[in-house]
Amino acid sequence: MSAQAHLKPELGLKLPIFLGGEIAGTIEKIGDDVRDLKEGDTVYGIVTSGGFAEYAIAKIGEIVTKPQSLDFENAAAIPLGALTAWQALFDLANLSSGQRLLITAASGGVGSLAIQLAKAKGAFVIGMASGRNEAFVRDLGADEFVDYTKQNFEEVVKDVDVVFDTVGGDTFERAFHTLKKGGFLVTAVQFPSEEKAQKFGIKAARVYCKPNAKQLAAISKLVDEGRLKAHVSTVYAARGSEKGIPTFPKWAHTRQDCFANWDIVLKRFYRCRQLCLE
Repeated sequence: MSAQAHLKPELGLKLPIFLGGEIAGTIEKIGDDVRDLKEGDTVYGIVTSGGFAEYAIAKIGEIVTKPQSLDFENAAAIPLGALTAWQALFDLANLSSGQRLLITAASGGVGSLAIQLAKAKGAFVIGMASGRNEAFVRDLGADEFVDYTKQNFEEVVKDVDVVFDTVGGDTFERAFHTLKKGGFLVTAVQFPSEEKAQKFGIKAARVYCKPNAKQLAAISKLVDEGRLKAHVSTVYAARGSEKGIPTFPKWAHTRQDCFANWDIVLKRFYRCRQLCLE
């Protein structure tokens, strides 16, 4: 079977796949029709051209001015997680002030940003993680905390308006039981069954993160206001291409990493340059 056949068609992926999506750097050169950015601007965002490189090509709408309060390493940890959470909570689930939200893997890279975005919106947030991360999740603004290692979360969480799931599997299936009628389950990892959603009287959808300059600019504003931050655990120096991608710790490839409150950044992002096209 070819490598292409292993790619799920639902993901919209096809070979070749260029590694690295989140970038932060300085604009080296721009196209003739670029108006809002100029050479020398410090920017960040998501690109499809591959970010694991010294130079990356970015289209208009993929990058915006980097938050003034962040260095390149910390800025590079923001776009994918924050945009995924934003589009899941606000574009799909239409989360509004006063609504109750359950976030699985609340201490993870996406979940931790989702807490902060939801609180900025005025929602009531229930964060789920292991007990060792309770202080971290509460410090981010969670109103309630559920330790999934000590209790079945679906037995203690009821009648929420929205569930944001980044774990999938059994956690995703059990999350249906926490929603009120008319609620919304949005997942970043699972493919929801419309039939099951109808059975529970809710709506369900999968979020596919897409570059969005307007949303990323709003996220940048929250960052500079001190209302949103990512947590970077390790910065790796990406060696030359002949050396390949650095080897990450084994825990970075485990299921439990979904519940770790860290992001990993390749330091080559620090030296990358963006070439903005028309």
